[in-house]
Amino acid sequence: MRPSTYETGAGASERALLVSLVTDEVRRSGADPQLSLDELVQLAETAGVEVVDTRMQNRDVPDSKWFVGKGKAMELKELIAERGIATVIFDQELSGAQVRNLEEALDAKIIDRTQLILDIFAGRAKTREGILQVELAQLTYLLPRLSGQGKNLSRLGGGIGTRGPGETKLETDRRHIRNRIGELKRQLEGVLAHRSLHRERRRKTGVVQVALVGYTNAGKSTLLRQLTAADVLAENKLFATLDPTTRTLKLPSGKEVLLTDTVGFIQNLPHDLVAAFRATLEEANEADLLLHVMDASSPMRDRQREVVEEVLAELGAGGKPKLLVYNKIDACSDKEASLLAGGPDTVLVSAFDEKDMDALVRRIEDKLLGGMARLRIPASRGDLAALAHRVGDVTERETEDDWLVLTVRLNPADMEKYGRPLEEYRMQPYGE
Repeated sequence: MRPSTYETGAGASERALLVSLVTDEVRRSGADPQLSLDELVQLAETAGVEVVDTRMQNRDVPDSKWFVGKGKAMELKELIAERGIATVIFDQELSGAQVRNLEEALDAKIIDRTQLILDIFAGRAKTREGILQVELAQLTYLLPRLSGQGKNLSRLGGGIGTRGPGETKLETDRRHIRNRIGELKRQLEGVLAHRSLHRERRRKTGVVQVALVGYTNAGKSTLLRQLTAADVLAENKLFATLDPTTRTLKLPSGKEVLLTDTVGFIQNLPHDLVAAFRATLEEANEADLLLHVMDASSPMRDRQREVVEEVLAELGAGGKPKLLVYNKIDACSDKEASLLAGGPDTVLVSAFDEKDMDALVRRIEDKLLGGMARLRIPASRGDLAALAHRVGDVTERETEDDWLVLTVRLNPADMEKYGRPLEEYRMQPYGE
């Protein structure tokens, strides 16, 4: 991983003040501003920032010039001078004019939540696709705000907000940035075409795909590693992994499926980032089953579940078959665990408990291979027999003269998606 640019040349972390504005709109939404601010602290710490203090301001609406109001801005200025703070990070998105006005008033670098998330992503991207997508998202965010980036642009090597595209790109004019955005989109189209080709090959061979989705730091990468022995990074940090990783998972029946770890979601995820990472997140759209992983111990779990469902709906994957996997159940009390239990599509696990992992794999198999079908195919058609094994679990095999009769446990959705060549050989519904 590249070193964090939040660290100064002297080796000390950048000292920051975190500010959140609570408006009437926020109060009407029912969101918990304190939980959002706590998450901002986690984001800052993930980036290597030293959080010196936090402040919350209540207003009916944001101030168009100062965001938090001039009086509050002057109060923050005194605190900044007193505590030796270099950076102020806001929990909401700021306009270019607000950034410029606050920089001049506070004599500090101003960063908003979106820019902080983009900067973290820039440090996490490893693949060519991920790096291209991060740069596209950063430049798309930067373009309308060039006029508000005074101190950020003048501080070469200044840390937050200068990672990814780099200082030289941030100092170019709008025309140069637009040209670069166009070039990035063209390169990403090529990457997307390559990814689509791989997906089409999977479809043709009847490969079943399972995607891990969920809020950042819910434990998706840990589950992937425990289930498949994958060599992936798993840390107790937000966005510990960014690029998707796919590994083979063997089910108890012997059938193999592909298990993919996708990028974690977060509330107030920048729209530019959702758009830029659509190709990566489409792994969820292509999956036959989604494992929605949740941190059972998080006080924000209900809101986190809503955020994930909102993003999945935006991607068109809201109606996909799902298993709700409450991870980190070992960190919950028995009472909390009993409240979460229940429902055919809910599983409670600890990623480090082998019995829990075995139970999860069995639930995955039951969800993917839930129905029974009987197929009567010509004995000479080995390709059809192989396809039946790929789309389901063959539990019985009989021969009748020149025919092969297979009893297959399979999901009707799998049959619809992959098994159309088998339809004409399907016998009466199993059990009738």
